[in-house]
Amino acid sequence: MTTPLYKDPAQPISARVLDLLERMTLDEKIAQMHAFWLVLSPDGQHQVRPGEAFIASPDPAVVQCRLANGLGQITRPLGTHGVDAATGLRALNALQRFLRFETRLGIPAISHEECLTGTMTRDGSLFPSALAMGATWNPALIAEVGTQIGLECRAIGCHQGLAPVLDVSRDVRWGRTEETFGEDPYLVGVLATRYVQGLQGPQRDVLATLKHYVGHSASEGARNHAPVNLGWRELNDTFLLPFEMAVKQANAGAVMPAYHDIDGEPVHASHHLLTEVLRQQWGFDGLVVADYVGISLLYQHHGVAADAAEAAALAFNAGLDMELPGDDCAQHLAAALERGLLGTAKVDEIVARVLTEKFRLGLFEQSFEDGPLPALRQPAAQQVALDVARQTIVVLENRGILPLDPARAQRIAVIGPTAADPMAMLSGYSFPVHLILQDQREG
Repeated sequence: MTTPLYKDPAQPISARVLDLLERMTLDEKIAQMHAFWLVLSPDGQHQVRPGEAFIASPDPAVVQCRLANGLGQITRPLGTHGVDAATGLRALNALQRFLRFETRLGIPAISHEECLTGTMTRDGSLFPSALAMGATWNPALIAEVGTQIGLECRAIGCHQGLAPVLDVSRDVRWGRTEETFGEDPYLVGVLATRYVQGLQGPQRDVLATLKHYVGHSASEGARNHAPVNLGWRELNDTFLLPFEMAVKQANAGAVMPAYHDIDGEPVHASHHLLTEVLRQQWGFDGLVVADYVGISLLYQHHGVAADAAEAAALAFNAGLDMELPGDDCAQHLAAALERGLLGTAKVDEIVARVLTEKFRLGLFEQSFEDGPLPALRQPAAQQVALDVARQTIVVLENRGILPLDPARAQRIAVIGPTAADPMAMLSGYSFPVHLILQDQREG
């Protein structure tokens, strides 16, 4: 039996994509345009994430049936619950082996995780917050942070990290300020560029995700999701600049649109921002992935779509490639096609981009066999984290007390609202804060 061309790694990626695309049914194509948010199990008995999973059906049997069509991405397989890294990786490999060897076409999924200040997995290295990184003013050191995080991403089977954050902080009331590198657009751009270069490595075999594109931190009243009202000059010179730098100088592999609208146009539905600026003007060649439920907000919050099918059509026509974290709207893409809201040529264009990235990442050549324990929290990573922490310290005023004399300063007072709260020093997207505290609240 002749081996399909798309399975031949010696063939050009463009030829492999075309060959595979021609073999796919509509359901298989749509499956590449969304993720599933599951709690994975090494025995293959995967469950839908408890609570909101933004998925068509919570029935595991239905999910397993739909997985037979393939899957674009798997959402945070190790960063969804407090599983140890070794068990989490075995569970992820079980899913990938199913997709690779038991589905009709054998298309693996891209696995994504949060990783702004370290991979969100138990026993992963922890780095200071992005705002603290900004205080180092040390691009080379931040590149090393990205490198160490990238190594841990690869160790846990992660192909895409949802970082860095390129929002420029101009209003400290904004609740996500600690995720940013600071208030200066050039500094944010330089540090983000070096972080991306480190994370992705020379082969771009882990995709960095630039977020939140764009102007998310300039919202009315500094509220998450609130409208943004900016002139185009301020938008370009202040808020778009860091993204442009990271796309052009670091070849970033992914971009995530923000939740808000700019002067009435939601970013998730902006052809100007997602296609004209990002792809046509800047030459971006990666994936545009939705912020979690960002497509749903087009009809639930912004009111620019009547229902989920129209919202999906708006977003994918604008330039989106992938719905995250589930298929809340993508499940209605067939209906959008039937209603003439989306064309088959657009679906093929999007799926071709997704498949191109999967071939670039080498997913079709991986066996996903269980191997040695993931190498996490290695001495080199710990040293980088310590170096960053030391360089984040900022002297506001020195009244002759520095340098400290150990003979005289035997006790030092640490004062402030977070002085006795170690968790407060960690990023909101770190494993201890995001998962351990969450488990305590839910318990």
